Amino acid sequence: MALLRHRQNFLGFLLQSCTTLGCPASRLGTGYNPVTITCQRSYSIVKPGKVSPCRNVPTHIKRPPYAGWLKRMPKKTKAVEIKTDDQILAMRESCAVARDILQFAGEKARVGVSTDEIDEFVHSLCIEKGVYPSPLHYRGFPKSVCTSVNNVACHGIPDDRPLEDGDIVNIDITVFHKGCHGDTSATFLVGDVNSEGCTLVEAARRCRDEAIAICGPGIPLHYIGCTISQICEELHMDIIPQFCGHGIGTYFHGPPDIFHFANEMDGIMKAGTTFTIEPIVTEGSPPIQVLEDEWTAISEDNSRSAQFEHTILITENGAEILT
Repeated sequence: MALLRHRQNFLGFLLQSCTTLGCPASRLGTGYNPVTITCQRSYSIVKPGKVSPCRNVPTHIKRPPYAGWLKRMPKKTKAVEIKTDDQILAMRESCAVARDILQFAGEKARVGVSTDEIDEFVHSLCIEKGVYPSPLHYRGFPKSVCTSVNNVACHGIPDDRPLEDGDIVNIDITVFHKGCHGDTSATFLVGDVNSEGCTLVEAARRCRDEAIAICGPGIPLHYIGCTISQICEELHMDIIPQFCGHGIGTYFHGPPDIFHFANEMDGIMKAGTTFTIEPIVTEGSPPIQVLEDEWTAISEDNSRSAQFEHTILITENGAEILT
C-alpha cells in the first residue's frame, strides 16, 4: 500500500530532487510534454460504485494499534527500524501470508467478479489464517484490500462494479501478523487486455524487479528511483511520483521513504531494514486526483497505470524478497 507524500509544493520538491538523467521525473517542469496515448481506447473509465459496510474481525485476532479508531493517525515513527532476529522471522511469516493471499485473490480477478467480492474473499482468508487485514481502518480506509482498476492509480476502494473484459486491476494485500506487517501487490489482466495494456503491466513488473536487483547494504536509496526512471524513459512511459515505497515492520508506513523517480535524496540501505518497492507506471501523464473519499487516486487524463510491489529485507550480502 503506497504512501502518499502530502506536500504543499510537491512539484517543486520533484524539480529540486531530480537528477539530470533525462528521466521522466526530470521533465515535470514548465513545458513538460506528457506521453500521448495513440492507441484506440479499449478499456472502461472507472468511477466509484457502491461500497458495502466494513467487515468485522474476530476479537481473538491481534490488531495493530490503529484498528478500531476511525481516522486516527498511527503514531509517527522517525527512526528507521533495524529488525531483530525475532522481528525478521515475524516479517518472513507475515509476508509469506500476504504473498499467498495475493496469489489466491488474483485468481478471482475475472470478468463479472466485483472488487467487493474480492475484498470479501481476502477478508475471509485473513480471518481463516488468523491475521489482521492491515488496510482495514487504517486512517479510515473502509476495506481489507485496495483494488485499483484501469485509470485508478492506487488506493481504490472495493465496490460493486463488476470487472469487465479488458480491465487491468491491481490488488494490494497487507496483513498484520505476530506484530509485523507484510505488504505486496500485483496487477492482473482481466479477460482480453489490449497489447498496450499488457506492455504496461510488464513494464511495471520490470521496474520493480530491476530496482530490487540493485539493492544491498551500503547502496544509496536514491538508486532505486534512478533505476526505475531510466526504465520508464527507455519504454516511453512515466512514473506517478506522488506515491512512494516505505519502511515497514512493526509500523505499516514509516522510514525510509522510497522514491520511485530519479532523485538525490540522502540515505543508504542498511542490513536489517525492511521496506517496500512499489512503482506505479502510467501509459499517460503523471498528474493524479484524489477523490472525495480521500483515498481513490485517479489519473487526470484517464490513462491506465500498473503497479507491482514487494517487501524486501536488506541483508549483509544483498536483498531478500520477503513477499
